[in-house]
Amino acid sequence: MNTAVFLGGGRITRALIAGLRLAKSEDRIVVHDRHARKLRQLRQDYKVIAESNLHRAVEQADLLIIAVRPASVAELLHQIGEVRRGTLIVSLAAGVPLAKLGAGLKVPALWARAMPSPVCRSGHGFTAVTFDRKLPGTKRRAIKKFFARVGKVVEIPESQFDVFTATFSCSHGYHAVATLAKAAQAEGLEPRTALMAAAHALADGIVAWREGAIPLDRLLHEAATPGGIAATVMTSMRDAGHDRAVAQGLRAGIARARRHSKG
Repeated sequence: MNTAVFLGGGRITRALIAGLRLAKSEDRIVVHDRHARKLRQLRQDYKVIAESNLHRAVEQADLLIIAVRPASVAELLHQIGEVRRGTLIVSLAAGVPLAKLGAGLKVPALWARAMPSPVCRSGHGFTAVTFDRKLPGTKRRAIKKFFARVGKVVEIPESQFDVFTATFSCSHGYHAVATLAKAAQAEGLEPRTALMAAAHALADGIVAWREGAIPLDRLLHEAATPGGIAATVMTSMRDAGHDRAVAQGLRAGIARARRHSKG
C-alpha cells in the first residue's frame, strides 16, 4: 500500500479524494492543511489521515502532491526545505513551471505536474500530466496510474499546459448551461425545464459524440439543418460575437496562468 500525501486540503484535493474513494483505491491518504477545520471535514467525510504537522506529513509520502494556490507554492517549498532524496512530487499548481518547482527545495526531487478536473470526484475526470526529463519511466507510469483511477489521463508537453488549463475547465460547461437556461427562462420557459433543456443540449449531445464514431462536424451538420431553427440560433450567436468571446476568454486565462510562472 502506497501513501499519497496531499499538501493543501482545498477543492481539488477534496474532489480527487472523493474520486479515489469512489474507485476504492487502496492508497493510504494523508492530508496536511494549516486550517484545522478543513482537516476535520476531510477526515469525517473520507476517512483520510489528517496531519497538522507539515514535516511529519512529508516524511510519510510515497507520492507527495502539492495542492495549494500558485501564489503559495514558493512559501510552501521553503517551509518544506528538504525531502528524502528521490521523493516523487506532483504539483497541481497552475502556471508554475517544473524549472521553478525544482529550484524550490534544498535537495533534488523527482518532479511532475498534473492538472486534474474537479469532475474527477465522479470518476469521469480528465487530467493532463507532464514530467521532468529526468523522471524514470516507472515513475511516470505510476503517476499516470494514480490519476487514471479518477478518469482519463493525457501526457502533453509542458509548453501546452497553460492552454490546456484554460481550455479543459468544467466551468465552460457549467457557464454555458447556466447562460442558455437563463436565456430560455427570459423567453418564458419555466426554470426546471429550461435547465433540463440546456443540459441536454450540451451534456447529452457531447456524450453521444464521445461515445459514438460520428465525426463532430457531421453531428453539427445533422443537428443544425440549413435554414432551420438551430442553424439560425448558431448563426445569430456567432454574429453577436460568441466565437470572439470564447477566444478572448481563453487568451485571458492563458495570460493569467503565465503570470503565475513569473510570480
